[in-house]
Amino acid sequence: MRILRRYLTRQIVASVALVLVGLLMLFSFFDLIQQLEDVAKGRYPLMPALLLVALELPGRLYELFPVAVLIGTMFALAQLVLHSEYAVMRTAGVSIFALGRTLAIIGLGFAAIAFAIGEFVAPWSDEAGQRMKLRQTNADVKVSAFRSGIWVKDAGSFVNVGRILHDTTLEQIRVYEFDEAYRLRTISLARSARYLTENEWQLEDVVRTRFSGEGTEVERIAQTAWHSVLTPRILNVLLLPPDKMSVGTLFSYIRHLRDNRQDSARYEIALWNKIVYPLAVVVMMFLALPFAYMNVREGGVSTRIFAGIMLGLGFHLLSRLFGHAGMLAGWPPLLAAFAPTALFLGLALSLIYRLERR
Repeated sequence: MRILRRYLTRQIVASVALVLVGLLMLFSFFDLIQQLEDVAKGRYPLMPALLLVALELPGRLYELFPVAVLIGTMFALAQLVLHSEYAVMRTAGVSIFALGRTLAIIGLGFAAIAFAIGEFVAPWSDEAGQRMKLRQTNADVKVSAFRSGIWVKDAGSFVNVGRILHDTTLEQIRVYEFDEAYRLRTISLARSARYLTENEWQLEDVVRTRFSGEGTEVERIAQTAWHSVLTPRILNVLLLPPDKMSVGTLFSYIRHLRDNRQDSARYEIALWNKIVYPLAVVVMMFLALPFAYMNVREGGVSTRIFAGIMLGLGFHLLSRLFGHAGMLAGWPPLLAAFAPTALFLGLALSLIYRLERR
């Protein structure tokens, strides 16, 4: 069985790598076309556009990994059936469930690779690409749907940030401080803020209004220190959608939202999706086994590729559907994240069982 496992590993890894290269080239071509539109409009030169496409590759690789594993495994296993190698394995006493266990072992290796890319490489490259694009276009981050910017609860204060620049410099900051009886104590308006260290910021050009029983007092300060829960790591959350963040960043931001009694359902679902996503790679390998065997009898390579793309697309759309439905219906985040994987796992096991009984 060890020799068989090595042989299957070589065949499947080669097929998956070939499919990944093809898919990455295809989607990179589409990304380049989109970037060329910005180049034609004069937003930035060609070389930064090419670099942006390169920085998007790890994210694309992470998104396409289950589909590539599905198509590549289908192709490799179908070749075994086509060349009668599968029949020899069955004659030698290898059951389809034993083959499934071998695929699970190979799939765990793919899952580890997918998790490493999604946790360490893709978030960094996506963030670097976003920052580079902001620098090239001299734009600021659209921090929220509110025209006034982003609002953050900070202990006994409420903070309003109008703009966040690509280097996490804040502009148009308003800090509303309240006392224990929720009476407004001070309002601080600052032109900009620069992060120093350990939750410490330096406010520039500050106008501070103090309220007391005797009236109001206004003072102007050129520079002053400001302690806040806001950090560059929290602000970096605004550069990327939740599904492109790392597990560590999501966990940190969820804890921040909970500490400030804010809704964290969207980020909790994204966190569980990141945790469950590598398991989908293993499920795709299970699903490839019955489809690869049947597709050899029902059609050629094009049929296998089409079936793999449709199944991968169906899984992706179902995951998005459950994620949005989970937020709207208030489902437990683990249920919303794990349900699509569980459904496809059930489909794979049922097809394998039917194939074994034939």
